[in-house]
Amino acid sequence: MTASAAAGGSPGPAGSPGPAGSASAAGGPAGAAGGAAGGDVIGETRREVCALHAELVRNGLVAWTSGNVSARVPGTGLMVIKPSGVAYADLTPAAMVVCDLAGDRVDGQFSPSSDTAAHAYVYRHMPGVGGVVHTHSTYATAWAARGEAIPCVITAMADEFGGEIPVGPFALIGGDEIGRGIVATLAGHRSPAVLMRSHGVFTVGPTARDAVKAAVMCEDVARTVHLARVLGAPEPLPAGQVDALHRRYKDHYGQR
Repeated sequence: MTASAAAGGSPGPAGSPGPAGSASAAGGPAGAAGGAAGGDVIGETRREVCALHAELVRNGLVAWTSGNVSARVPGTGLMVIKPSGVAYADLTPAAMVVCDLAGDRVDGQFSPSSDTAAHAYVYRHMPGVGGVVHTHSTYATAWAARGEAIPCVITAMADEFGGEIPVGPFALIGGDEIGRGIVATLAGHRSPAVLMRSHGVFTVGPTARDAVKAAVMCEDVARTVHLARVLGAPEPLPAGQVDALHRRYKDHYGQR
């Protein structure tokens, strides 16, 4: 079902808000984050999350309806995430689903992503995370299928990831098992990306945009390192050089 098709208004399940056109279209559930101000921040988060899904398509990270972006709603115990099974071309801000950090839908006419429980677990256990992204991007998912970490053999990896991109455990989709694997794996790494075994990529960041950037860069380095290995056996960068590159990138790269 597309967002436009559903706009005519099928109500949500018992106890949940109804269709876009009232609270959903206006930006969020009344009172969920302190009245009008809360509605404004929910509406802005919905617009941001919707726009960032277009970046997944533009960068070739997703196929059909797979993949998702979520963002923590600032100052609330809420998150906004992509609806399940809705085509990227049909996504609108009003179609984005508002959930609490238990993963339950609070507002929106669609069911949330099947990865919602995993995203919610990350937000509950990683308070510095403001955005989570999931893709099945080709090269990075090929490394995940092999159950192999991407070694840090190029400066771009040292910059962005601070070392290798680790592999997390296999976990079934639908519950918080994936979230548990993400949190446990990233706890010992500087990397904002994890390759969940035989599944795909999950990335985190202080903002949803940062998490999208990490997903783009993860696929880029996965491809480069794969090609390097086809040509030979690339040597991992020494730990001291990785530390220096990562520190320079975090402290000095870009406009300040």
